[in-house]
Amino acid sequence: MLEFLGHRLSVYLSHPRDGLAPRATSSADKLHQCLLPGDVLLVEGTSRISTAIKYLTQSTWSHAAFCIGHALDGPEQGARARVLIEADVSAGVRAVSLGRYEACHTRICRPVGLAPTEVKVMTDFLVARLGQQYDHKNILDLARFLFPTPPVPSHWRRHMLHLGSGDPTRAICSSLIAEAFQTVAYPILPREVQPEHSGFPVRLFRRHPSLFTPRDFDVSPYFRVIKPMLEAGYVYRRIVCMGDPEAAVAPSGEHASAPAGRGD
Repeated sequence: MLEFLGHRLSVYLSHPRDGLAPRATSSADKLHQCLLPGDVLLVEGTSRISTAIKYLTQSTWSHAAFCIGHALDGPEQGARARVLIEADVSAGVRAVSLGRYEACHTRICRPVGLAPTEVKVMTDFLVARLGQQYDHKNILDLARFLFPTPPVPSHWRRHMLHLGSGDPTRAICSSLIAEAFQTVAYPILPREVQPEHSGFPVRLFRRHPSLFTPRDFDVSPYFRVIKPMLEAGYVYRRIVCMGDPEAAVAPSGEHASAPAGRGD
């Protein structure tokens, strides 16, 4: 009974809310051309649970997925190829195509310096967990997200994501992806300890995977933010802003009208 009620609650929390979707800044085609294996795709979700995560982490991003490239489906599948692995509080660990997020506001965060063999280790780690489900019997873990903006002090908000048994938390807080990066000892937001004597390397201490949220990949100094529009060779002079008087050009090649208030 608890499992059934928990599942129904997770479906309710994960259902998209109409009228709240932010405008997508990259098309699915541009994302497909730009995304590489090992990249983390951040998503600004609109569900009830997404609203709570964004509030508690004070961030735009509520979800994260890992790009596995064509480890499951070949390139001939096109936009239908399952190139992302994600952990969903309702569906568990699954592989999805980019089409799932083509209408969403997204961001690509790329780890720097990873070797192809290291990316494969992470990909194999995540593929082995496909189909893994999360225990929904701990209803209190899910019930906290029924209140999208809980009245708690700002320094307690992040900790609310890590209360309870840990199973639903693992699906929400990007810990599965954090675990994958930890298999190759790649840092996300470790605790840094400066050496007492110069000449010794800085020591980094891992944080527990359950402590990571989608926001951490965005603010991490070890990930590069990739913007598909810029990667495609963007030239701002090719864009005509409607209503801009300087964009109106007469047939002779001169401006059709001078901007108001501008002298010779």
